[in-house]
Amino acid sequence: MKFKLEYIWLDGYKPTQTMRSKTLVVEDFDGKVENAPVWSFDGSSTEQALGHSSDCLLKPVAVFPDPGRKNGYLVMTEVMNPDGTPHPSNGRATIDDDDEDFWFGFEQEYVLWDLDHHTPMGFPAPGYYPPPQGPFYCSVGAEFNVGRNLVEEHLENCIQAGINIEGINAEVMKGQWEYQIFAKGAKNAGDHTWVARYLAERVGEKYGVRINLHPKPVDGDWNGSGMHANFSNGLMRTCGDRKVFEKICDAFGKVITEHIDVYGADNDKRLTGRHETQSINKFSYGVSDRGASIRIPISTVENGWKGRLEDRRPASNADPYKVASRIVKTVKSVKI
Repeated sequence: MKFKLEYIWLDGYKPTQTMRSKTLVVEDFDGKVENAPVWSFDGSSTEQALGHSSDCLLKPVAVFPDPGRKNGYLVMTEVMNPDGTPHPSNGRATIDDDDEDFWFGFEQEYVLWDLDHHTPMGFPAPGYYPPPQGPFYCSVGAEFNVGRNLVEEHLENCIQAGINIEGINAEVMKGQWEYQIFAKGAKNAGDHTWVARYLAERVGEKYGVRINLHPKPVDGDWNGSGMHANFSNGLMRTCGDRKVFEKICDAFGKVITEHIDVYGADNDKRLTGRHETQSINKFSYGVSDRGASIRIPISTVENGWKGRLEDRRPASNADPYKVASRIVKTVKSVKI
């Protein structure tokens, strides 16, 4: 029996990498990542190698059933140099500590982009412009909610693929949506988020709609798109101590630049201090404060200071591998 393995990787484009994929047909495959072969590709076509030495390697790191193909699998990979070392574009390799003590929940916002008009779906048409944002968040009804068929199909694909997707909702701007991914371990969280992004793009291809991850796709009085990063480790989930959370938040405030550097390109257009954000050059934290850099969820407080924090600064186009890596490094720097 033949199996179709869709190899997914991140290219070398800067400042924002994009996904690439290609299909390998194999005679036999049991769905285990250790049995997916290492493959290669032309790195000179993806900004990852020069033409005279163009081979790069694709190292499988996670495998998911492909909901769109009979006998198909989605294979998330890392890009490696020919000698087996991580390629400079390999964000997953920046994660030094990957035990499952760290849990992540990424809230991936995105905009359904109308390729005919190059606007969000539901935006300008002759004689019509959307009303100010307000009625679109978690909206119901054809006037305010657009793209539900696509979003529902993506949700079902993620579930069938075994992605740890926890929910979806329409967001504040018309044509803007969000899904939430949870996973234990930084690499695992990145794997699930990237494959969910891949599936969204593939569903978008079917409908002729782009999945726009730009953090501020529409100028003006509209919310941007983020990838809020909820995170915790064993200490945070069990300590019951407000001072522990404050020490962790204070540590984030000492390395603002280091975080912003990996939180996505053009994030300055989104982090303005308006539209539920803190300014990109400032740092703050507070309970239930969606205008802070880090929000302390009320659930953490009500649970006796046991739970998680939410870094609201990562942009929708940020690499979840790099975001998780930086968060782990900062949290582990705190001496309790």
